[in-house]
Amino acid sequence: MLVISRKKGESLLIGEDVEITIVKVENGTVKISINAPKEISILRTELYKEVKDENQNAMTFDAAALKKLKK
Repeated sequence: MLVISRKKGESLLIGEDVEITIVKVENGTVKISINAPKEISILRTELYKEVKDENQNAMTFDAAALKKLKK
């Protein structure tokens, strides 16, 4: 893992086409702007994990529910 210190208004580049800029630092919260091509998906980690968990739960097979549908 790479840890980089940045101040308000400073940026960093990921590759040649993703730029992250620090917009605001206040009360323990950091606001960032991300400039990236549209084809790059950007998700908050907690949202990604929630969607992943929901997808896994949706794949769980419930034999009892299937039997109820047959009646």
